[in-house]
Amino acid sequence: MPESQYSVKLGEIIQEFELEVLCAAPDYENVPLRTVDMNRPGLPLAGFFEHFDTKRLLLMGLTEHTFVAGMSSARRRESFDHLLSYPVPGLIITRGLEPFPECLEMAEKHGRTILRTPAHTSAFMSALIGSLYNRLAPCITRSGVMMEIYGEGVLFQGESGVGKSEVAIELIKRGHRIIADDAVEIRQTNHGALEATAPELIRHYMELRGIGVIDVRRLFGMGAIKDKQQIDLIIKLEPWDDHAVYDRLGLDSVQTEILGIKVPAITIPVKPGRNLASIVEVAAMNNRNRKMGHNAALELTQRMDQHFEKIMENEGEK
Repeated sequence: MPESQYSVKLGEIIQEFELEVLCAAPDYENVPLRTVDMNRPGLPLAGFFEHFDTKRLLLMGLTEHTFVAGMSSARRRESFDHLLSYPVPGLIITRGLEPFPECLEMAEKHGRTILRTPAHTSAFMSALIGSLYNRLAPCITRSGVMMEIYGEGVLFQGESGVGKSEVAIELIKRGHRIIADDAVEIRQTNHGALEATAPELIRHYMELRGIGVIDVRRLFGMGAIKDKQQIDLIIKLEPWDDHAVYDRLGLDSVQTEILGIKVPAITIPVKPGRNLASIVEVAAMNNRNRKMGHNAALELTQRMDQHFEKIMENEGEK
């Protein structure tokens, strides 16, 4: 994966995976990581540094540990001296293995960070790559309201004042959960999906015209909020237009593209007297039903086609 324009601090990774710090470089917690890739330094420890990327974390497992254990002390010192002379962000030892004294000595000499985890190498590497991918993924901010409705992540979009927050409040009272109001941060996950969350500054807060800002967590409890959610459906709310033609059957599959990923999208016209909360609930359930392979509009169309075919056959027989 190419280097990301975003970065994550090494200290955040240490905290997330509860890594033990064996040797700390100056200001090691603020060292930026900008790539999800990492190096298993078997070849570099043997002296081969062609295509060696110094921006990657080093991961030393049982294989590398066993290889280095077969060296003499002088050879180990030379290998670690050469390896850690490069400005790598850190070296992580897995399986709780004991670090070689020569490794710690050279880390002190060159000002490098040595970390340790009890986790197995493959499992830890997979988890770390997934975490880095999510943290370094492209991220944009869109105006709207993000909610979880019957397990479906629904993003409401529309003009200011169209009623997005009012619908969200009614849905919260019905037991659904809100992720973000007004500003929604969207990033691409390592599973090729879109994940939405709220900016830290305004998380759990909502703005309602005529009332002002409210704290959803304090008013409705912890069951009314959620920190992040995958986007499964985009609902665009717009004022009712008597001259517009709205989809009556739902056969047309409309999608909206965000960060290169297409998400199903529908448009719901807003009109006084319409119970938007109920309509949105049905839209979320219908979207879930479609993902399970059931398309009511298509099934009805097929039944109608079969019905008319039988009528034509009967008329032909006469």
